[in-house]
Amino acid sequence: MDSEIIGKLIQKGTTEGHAVLEHLVERGLLQSKGEKRGRVYHLAAPIYAKLGLPREYVRSRGFEPIQQEQMILQYIDAHAKITRAEASSLCMITVYQASKKLKKMCDKGLIQMVGKPPKGAYYIRAIKK
Repeated sequence: MDSEIIGKLIQKGTTEGHAVLEHLVERGLLQSKGEKRGRVYHLAAPIYAKLGLPREYVRSRGFEPIQQEQMILQYIDAHAKITRAEASSLCMITVYQASKKLKKMCDKGLIQMVGKPPKGAYYIRAIKK
């Protein structure tokens, strides 16, 4: 969940939704992941434990950045290319977060972009020189 969704649920704006979510983080009921527009929230580990669903915490929390990189590289190895939407779905992150992740991987020299963003771009393994 994110600030925009919560803002709609409480029939207020995104700013108010963000304030509510941050208050719940401070109280230890939620944990946050990401930055700015890509920030998402999920229940804290103790809440899942009290509900008897400790494994769901790991699923809801998602993958660590290094795991996401490896998943993207494995996907490219299997399918020759990946788009932002595919990376988003694969890593269970927003398209905005996927864009940032793919850009960082390009900057590291792991992958390279082909085509023009946003709609025509896809990513392949970087060609070694």
